[in-house]
Amino acid sequence: MARNSAFNESLEQSIAKLKEDGVYKRLNYIDSPQAARVKMEGRGDVLILSSNNYLGLSNEPEVVRAGIEGLEKYGAGTGSVRFICGTFTIHRELEQALAELVGTEGSLSYVSAWNANEGLTASIVEEGDFVVSDALNHASIIDSIRLAKTITKCTTAVYKHSDLADLKSKLEGARGARRRIIWTDGVFSMEGSLAKLPDILQLAKEFDAIVVVDDSHGTGVMGATGRGVAEHYGVLGDVDVITSTLGKALGGAAGGFVAGPAALCDMLTQRSRPQLFSNALPPTVASSALASVKHLARHPELVRKLHDNARYFRAAIAEAGFKPLPGETPIVPIIVGETASAIKMSDMLLEEGVFVTGFGFPVVPQGEARVRCQLSAAHSREDLDEAIAAFKSVGTKLGLI
Repeated sequence: MARNSAFNESLEQSIAKLKEDGVYKRLNYIDSPQAARVKMEGRGDVLILSSNNYLGLSNEPEVVRAGIEGLEKYGAGTGSVRFICGTFTIHRELEQALAELVGTEGSLSYVSAWNANEGLTASIVEEGDFVVSDALNHASIIDSIRLAKTITKCTTAVYKHSDLADLKSKLEGARGARRRIIWTDGVFSMEGSLAKLPDILQLAKEFDAIVVVDDSHGTGVMGATGRGVAEHYGVLGDVDVITSTLGKALGGAAGGFVAGPAALCDMLTQRSRPQLFSNALPPTVASSALASVKHLARHPELVRKLHDNARYFRAAIAEAGFKPLPGETPIVPIIVGETASAIKMSDMLLEEGVFVTGFGFPVVPQGEARVRCQLSAAHSREDLDEAIAAFKSVGTKLGLI
């Protein structure tokens, strides 16, 4: 008991230090569906500018109804992992639709995109293989590669962010490897930038490498019809393996997937530990995700509106005097410097009725704290103008503009 008391006291002291330094992040509770505007902690009309709900499908009646029907038809959960008795017909229907969406032969769903990434690398690499990763890849990719290195004794390397010369150098040094695998995000979520996918594919061809792209912020977002970063660049079908999420543009509930050759999906079913030891994706989530994929196919205008909103907001916020990181995505990060400044700005924006999250160390490097704005097709032009006015007000008070 004494040890537990000391442990608790240590944790409380650490939390107190975070609060003292102005970097403590409290949770904000929403009391309505995720939409352009929500009810939040007694506030009846908060404009959300920090959500992954890129197409506004979290609250789309057709998607909600599909989830309810899935719940009624299949029950609350699977009660089993996939390889025992947890594979339902809705999983197969969803996986076929996802493969078609991202341009691959097959796909396999997971309970989260983190699990999809985590379970991939160690399932496909062996001793003698080489895995190289972009320096700004998502934490789930980093952990997946670390786990694979521990389990399989493969060799690994990290190349400077989007530095094709450095990537080529790393591949040159691994010519003797049994296989070479290039891992990259499609959209780098903290930067709002895109991987140089055509160049990466060209290097992969030169060095006989496999390309794996995590397109979690690209699926439903990038490309003329939302089929992802590969569609954006005109290379749909050329990427060997794509991982992505169901928890962002595709309804925002939960879940993720790996897409690629049918043989890959079969191998993951046999060997991927998150698949083997976790219950399958709940059928209600699979049902709403499938409805989102179908809705996206029928409504490509949602993607066009998302792109229009992103261009409008990015231009207006720059005209106001801020310096957003350049990019073509609906992620618009505004660098403010220190973590405490980002959190202070976030708090002040909420007082103005706009919710935007401040990100600081260790999520981003020291001194590069930011507020990350994320646009949605659900936003009206009036919503965006209101958000820009709030940014001008808070930016002036903080001396940022």
